[in-house]
Amino acid sequence: MGLIHIELFATLDLVGQSPGGPDEDPAGFPFGGWQAPLINEVTGAQIGAAYEGTDALLLGRHTYDIFAAYWPHQKDGEIAELFNSVPKYVASRGRPDLSWAGSTRLGPDLAGAVREIRDRHEHVKVVGSLNLVQTLLREKLFDRLDLWVHPIVLGIGKKVFDGGAVPTNLTLLEPPVAGPTGTVYLRYGLADGTPRTGDMSAPDRGLGHDGSR
Repeated sequence: MGLIHIELFATLDLVGQSPGGPDEDPAGFPFGGWQAPLINEVTGAQIGAAYEGTDALLLGRHTYDIFAAYWPHQKDGEIAELFNSVPKYVASRGRPDLSWAGSTRLGPDLAGAVREIRDRHEHVKVVGSLNLVQTLLREKLFDRLDLWVHPIVLGIGKKVFDGGAVPTNLTLLEPPVAGPTGTVYLRYGLADGTPRTGDMSAPDRGLGHDGSR
């Protein structure tokens, strides 16, 4: 069975809307392109490494439309070569233009379609596509979450976990890495079970109810 890898860029208040440019999703959101001033060589190298081994893309309709308008016209670079060569699977309720070579629209049973993609590919990459990501998080249909947290707070915008997240355990797969602009790269893996609770005043912790010792 293959792995579903989610790549996400978020602010400190976990806004994930329109990081790449002002035209990504302009309706009522004044901060499109908030990621651009914070990109640096460290983050670029991390993103490039995250795509190694990818043999399929799983995209939401909006992200697919943005990619399909750009990447087929880019012939140079490893990312362009990768995106243009691998199969693209599109989650959409409508009828998108699938003229980008290798594109396939998924049927209405998204969970079933994702499981079939897992059986067909080794490393499936989900990029952007917040609505799709929220469904995958809610259904626990992912194996790894790569999250870049940027040192800004927007206060408005669509957040990563707006879409009905469910209690989930994650495992930190690698130590966090901070870039020169303060962006922190976190790589998590899906873990079994749901979050536990406890009492901070338990004798073995030596804390009072207010956290004091």
